[in-house]
Amino acid sequence: MQMNNQKPWLKNYLEGVPHEIDLAGYSSIVDLIEESFKNYPNRVAMESMGHSINYRQLDILSKDFAAYLQALGLEAGSRIAIMFPNVPQYLIAMLGTLRAGFVVVNMNPLYTARELEHQLQDSGASILVMLENFAHVYQEISNQGLVKKVIVSSIGETLGPKGVIINLIARHIKKLIPHWSFPCIKFNQALKIGSGHGFTKPNLRQDDIAFLQYTGGTTGVSKGAVLLHRNILSNIIQIESWLEPALNNRQQQLVFLCALPMTHIFALTACGLLGMRKGAKLLLVANPRDITGFIKLLMKHPDINIFPGVNTLFHALIHRPEFKHVRLPHLLVTIGGGMAVQRKTAELWQKMMGVPIAQGYGLSETSPVVCVNTPFVKEFTGSIGMPVPGTDVLILDDDGVEVPFGTPGEICIKGPQVMAGYWNRPEETEQSMTAEGYFKSGDIGIMSSDGFVQIVDRKKDMIVVAGYKVFPNEIEEVISQMPGVRECAVIGLSHRKLGEIVKAYIVKDKPELSETQVIQYCKEQMTSYKRPRKIAFIEEMPKSNVGKILRRHLRDL
Repeated sequence: MQMNNQKPWLKNYLEGVPHEIDLAGYSSIVDLIEESFKNYPNRVAMESMGHSINYRQLDILSKDFAAYLQALGLEAGSRIAIMFPNVPQYLIAMLGTLRAGFVVVNMNPLYTARELEHQLQDSGASILVMLENFAHVYQEISNQGLVKKVIVSSIGETLGPKGVIINLIARHIKKLIPHWSFPCIKFNQALKIGSGHGFTKPNLRQDDIAFLQYTGGTTGVSKGAVLLHRNILSNIIQIESWLEPALNNRQQQLVFLCALPMTHIFALTACGLLGMRKGAKLLLVANPRDITGFIKLLMKHPDINIFPGVNTLFHALIHRPEFKHVRLPHLLVTIGGGMAVQRKTAELWQKMMGVPIAQGYGLSETSPVVCVNTPFVKEFTGSIGMPVPGTDVLILDDDGVEVPFGTPGEICIKGPQVMAGYWNRPEETEQSMTAEGYFKSGDIGIMSSDGFVQIVDRKKDMIVVAGYKVFPNEIEEVISQMPGVRECAVIGLSHRKLGEIVKAYIVKDKPELSETQVIQYCKEQMTSYKRPRKIAFIEEMPKSNVGKILRRHLRDL
């Protein structure tokens, strides 16, 4: 039984947004990027630490990197692990890997040696390309022979004369580079070898693997989602079609703020690749955790048009006194993803920036975007919007039966952006799909009769108190509205009588906030089984590199 056979969201699409997408004319992501190199050679492709690189230069540099990889004689389908923050070397290496016909394995630069070891082993990567700031992490496992070659870059390596000064400051003044020593080749040396080698364009197809995108491992060990060229191509075109009414054939160059790490799927597709597709300037932020430096950057760039972010980033910005001096008069859309955006944060953001946060939803397994609000949304809705073109979403119960509109169930997704499966894990791949080929997201949501979807919570994070289902997002939303609360996260603790009880972890805004006050506030706001029985005040929340609060780390405390 499929109640939404008619796809109720389609009637709410903005004029001009297609119901399906067309990938004709592109055999791979490379075709799409090379089209931008051809169309916008003199436009600035990216700006990093005040230094600009145009599309023609990016074309040459990524081709040189591709030629270097080809010179190594790697076999077809080889995996190249890339471990950079948002610096030009990331884009050069990522595009070069794809252009050489190989597979990109995105590595979180904040990984520990254990996490890095797991991902290198699991992916079977031949080459590791990394920033020297993180080389000491690889140093711990360098004697295991996990990869054939390591390419190491310094932070200022592609930034011209200014880069020499940046490197000196990083190494000798700020001492940002811990000691390391293992055999490697320097990034610029690899580019030089590549430029003398000559490049052969491989014959890529849409069904070739483009990325192994590792999931955050929120449900155990991190798994590689196999994303084909077709998956990523589809999602770029889906998001472009969705935003088109807001861009309205605009002739001026767009400016995309790239504050979220592009090794993460949200920023990779919605900032990096979509931005290049539009011939945009990518404003690269290497360290968004440096909120003071980030705000200074925003003050210098009132020309930003597209601002993707996560709740914790928006929250950190609006609670800084100096942020009130930031003016972004050309901001067209703020996209919130990666985790639930909280109403209090969204309302403050709109008040300060004049533009609401259009919340969206996606996963590593879906390249990532599944649903998003329209760019013309007038205020924060709390919903994640509608499925993007060519995407079908069903809300299913535990038996795989579709539930009526307004009833919670698991969000299940079918579309051209859904992964080919988990790398070398056929059983987990099979378990993640329904018999009809829908990907089971593990997220609980509800759909309105108009086709708007709202996230209730992660299925695995759901707490069951005396048989009642409690969704942490709801409790966090309520507690975060309380004066004196900066951040909040909720988990379930096992309990002899009730099965589980709710425990809240809170980062205070006001030192005088007490456990008694929080419990009293929750009493006034929530029914008894939802209320936290335990409150813990902590200095800071454990977060992923994208800023998503990691509830599993709280469970380990």
